[in-house]
Amino acid sequence: MYTGARYARSGDVNIAYQVVGDGPIDLVLVLGWVSHLAYVWELPAMARFLDRLASFSRLILFDKRGTGMSDRVHPLPTLEQRMDDVRAVLDAVGSNRAALFGISEGGVMAALFAATYPDRTAALIINGSYPSRLLRPGYPWGIPLGTFEQRIAAIRETWGDGSGMEAYAPSQLSNPEVAAWWGKFTQMSASPGDAHDLMHMNVQIDIGGILPTIRVPTLVIHANRDKVAPIEAGRYFAEHIPGARMLELESIDHWPYFGDADVVLGEIQEFLTGARSSPAPETMLATVLCTNVAQAGAHAVWLGGKQWHDLVERHHAVARKALAKYSGREIEAGEQGITAVFDGTARAIHCALDIRDQLLDLGLRVRAGVHAGECEIRGGKPRGVALHVASSIMSAAQPGDVLVSSTVKDLVVGSGLEFAERGSREFPGLGTWSVYAAGPDQPVSTSIDLDRAAPATALSRRENEVAQLLAKGMSNREIAERLYLSERTVDNHVHHILDKLGFDSRVQIATWVGQK
Repeated sequence: MYTGARYARSGDVNIAYQVVGDGPIDLVLVLGWVSHLAYVWELPAMARFLDRLASFSRLILFDKRGTGMSDRVHPLPTLEQRMDDVRAVLDAVGSNRAALFGISEGGVMAALFAATYPDRTAALIINGSYPSRLLRPGYPWGIPLGTFEQRIAAIRETWGDGSGMEAYAPSQLSNPEVAAWWGKFTQMSASPGDAHDLMHMNVQIDIGGILPTIRVPTLVIHANRDKVAPIEAGRYFAEHIPGARMLELESIDHWPYFGDADVVLGEIQEFLTGARSSPAPETMLATVLCTNVAQAGAHAVWLGGKQWHDLVERHHAVARKALAKYSGREIEAGEQGITAVFDGTARAIHCALDIRDQLLDLGLRVRAGVHAGECEIRGGKPRGVALHVASSIMSAAQPGDVLVSSTVKDLVVGSGLEFAERGSREFPGLGTWSVYAAGPDQPVSTSIDLDRAAPATALSRRENEVAQLLAKGMSNREIAERLYLSERTVDNHVHHILDKLGFDSRVQIATWVGQK
């Protein structure tokens, strides 16, 4: 965990560092071209990775000069100055000799340090790195200089917007938690100008010629489909560093913090200590909330791509605001709903009711399922039966329902929440569960019943006009143009019509108009 930064003096520059754990071997982690000592801990997968390293070592983290919490410097630092920074941090923590673990660009500096200061280097680990980023004689796996210049030209404009995830962690592209972390991490690590200049400087480095001089035990780890550093770069290290071992991962990620984390950590532990341990899976009691937008497909068809995606974004904004209010953590978000976990059961129910009520104002009706159970934590994300039960309960709900399991109901006794019994449901492979509807009901007809639907007189004259045009298949924009209204006004009319008629979708409105 992050316990606060300390500072080492390297010449006139302050270098931020942190020490975690008290294992028998000192391990210096050298991160990539930018870093931020505190914010690395905000990504659960990375925090777990660092905690595991600290379980068998005294882990030493630091921000290179010019990045993160260390002093900004101009001109930007040379490799020699960066190595001075490592020595300053080692001196500050009282370490005479340490293993170095360099990731990506950090592997370049770690390798050079090992070659230059073998008396202070116990071992070297290089993960996802490269001897050179550029194409050079005898090294055909680099990038042509012109191509690289084109790639970094846009850094100043795109810095901080989350760009780069498709290269660094392709497996996490659908994970909004990682994308949000990466965007903020880059902004906190360096300014756009410094990021551009650091990348431009790094591309000029070539350590291929010094690799045979490294005489410390070396482990090279590399993903075989790494998009930042090709697998040939890792093999080059292994072939040119005497006695180096290589672990090739069956992976597409440049970062080692996700699906390959346990393999990488186990290999590092065995390499440094001679033995590896497979920690028992982390488990926790969590309350899982799953939501689903009723008639999502029909909404998408009737609204059209752009308007539907705009509505999805508004849906996500409502859900995320509620999650922040009730201390929920988003696990995933798609076009049809969200999945989140809570450490408090009553908070999960209140959040579900809040989301349901607020989305009704957008003309969306949702169904929600809530269940509490033991979750296994892998890669910072919960997995297990509890998620499947919550999802199954959600699927059994009617639009407007917040259904909870009997476990949840029993856990919130005395909270003031009210429940209505909805019988028992059998979920294949998950057993039979008693379910209850939480909070005030919002009954919604799932079919068009003219005897139960509100009469046409319940709608205003303008709402009736909108309903008639909607039934003809017109989009909100087309209706707005026909009636000389703003599109936002038409949106509001459609939402009011849905609310008054007790319907879930535009399809039902069209059917109701046709039957009338």
